[in-house]
Amino acid sequence: QVHLVESGGGLVQPGGSLRLSCAASGSIFSVDVMGWYRQAPGKQRELVAAIPSGGSTNYADSVKGRFTISRDNAKNAVDLQMNNLKPEDTAVYYCGVFATDQFMAARTYWGQGTQVTVSS
Repeated sequence: QVHLVESGGGLVQPGGSLRLSCAASGSIFSVDVMGWYRQAPGKQRELVAAIPSGGSTNYADSVKGRFTISRDNAKNAVDLQMNNLKPEDTAVYYCGVFATDQFMAARTYWGQGTQVTVSS
């Protein structure tokens, strides 16, 4: 099994910054794509940013220029630096990781979610 632990959510004023962190642990053989998703009340979960193990990053248009995703392959960790936050960024943010476990089973794993609230 692969486990994801997230941290870093909270309440911030518009224009502020937050940094989300996610670390994968357990019976990991390899980690491919690591990403952050979010789900606002009454809306579907959407991709915010993703970073494959050896490729270029991918961002939702709504966060380009404000959010930066990065990963530490040695630690199987992924961070999301969020700057110039807007009220519309308010959502539960989920870490999603496509990984292969020690039994060579590959699937997407999800973190427990962390609330980000942008409000004055």
